[in-house]
Amino acid sequence: MNVDRSAAPRFVPVWDIGVRGFHWMLVTAVLVAMSTGLVFGRTSLAWHLGAGVAVVVLVAWRVIWGLLGPRYARFASFAYRPAAVIAHLRDMLHGRHRRHLGHNPLGAMMVFALLAALTALGLSGAISLGGMLKQGPLRAFLSYATGVQVLDLHYLMALLLLAMIGAHLGGVAFESWRGQENLVAAMLTGDKLAQFPEDAAPPARAHPRLALVLLLAVLATAAAATVALTALPGRGAPPAALDPVFAEQCGACHLAFPPSLAPKSTWNGILADLEHHFGADATLSPGQVTQIRNWLGANAADHWDNLPSHVLRLPAADGSRRITDAPGWRQRHHAIADTVFAAKPVYRRSNCIACHADAATGQFAPQDIAIPDAAAPLRAAAPP
Repeated sequence: MNVDRSAAPRFVPVWDIGVRGFHWMLVTAVLVAMSTGLVFGRTSLAWHLGAGVAVVVLVAWRVIWGLLGPRYARFASFAYRPAAVIAHLRDMLHGRHRRHLGHNPLGAMMVFALLAALTALGLSGAISLGGMLKQGPLRAFLSYATGVQVLDLHYLMALLLLAMIGAHLGGVAFESWRGQENLVAAMLTGDKLAQFPEDAAPPARAHPRLALVLLLAVLATAAAATVALTALPGRGAPPAALDPVFAEQCGACHLAFPPSLAPKSTWNGILADLEHHFGADATLSPGQVTQIRNWLGANAADHWDNLPSHVLRLPAADGSRRITDAPGWRQRHHAIADTVFAAKPVYRRSNCIACHADAATGQFAPQDIAIPDAAAPLRAAAPP
């Protein structure tokens, strides 16, 4: 039996592997970034940062591929003029459908908007990280106040991105229904049904090797710059080194708390009554007291601009000298059950090192937090 192969549907390649790979890897990276940033809280910061870096790398690739990729990957193929966008909207209002093998005018606008939003999210994330936590390549240049302000913007932009993603999914569903074409399947296979002779027009020549070389050059330059900038001291970040007398005398009984964890008034009050040092006699010689007092006063929370010093610089209203009675400490830990502090390996609230791996440095990075009782995590809504 003869088969009329001319009647078989013809498919043409539209979305190449560079576009499809970018699309689905971006979906994964954004999903991780959104869930760790909005749901799981600050203890998942390491995953959030990793996903954010992945998003930035993918955006860099899409920009390069938009200049050097094949026909439908190139920005030039869907950089529509305003008149074309208006005409497309008019067609939608009147129930007319004009097929586009690549992005239609509204879809093209969404592509550019999403790339811009993702870039802005990456930049705002780096600013808040550098200002608040004194981490990353911008740590040497930004204040805590700047980091806090931009963190609010970062959060709002994340909500905007969620709205844009919702609009994008709605647009894909609507266009799939309106044009009787499975656009999700097309992004999986890369092929679309050819309906007109011009659909099979030869694509613009792609330059994958050059694109990969450019991407690697961009990433190598960014990595070198990041390493060099991260090596600079953070603006307003306290030094990790402790005074030797303080480290020896205080560290003999408990963690030698970094001086940036309490204001000068608290340290002076502690040194003024070493005979009754939280139930113990910690009397030191006058020379040792003077040396420690001068060092603590010069390095107390009042003088620094990182997150722990801002959280803990206000002492307890009742005059308590315990760091764990400071309002900032209580606010940051109020969602943790008392049983966590009483049980192994914490035993007491002042045993910071049990949950904060970097407690001795005074940094208290969110990604270094590991609360022993998984049933009592930090409240997800709290800022990093």
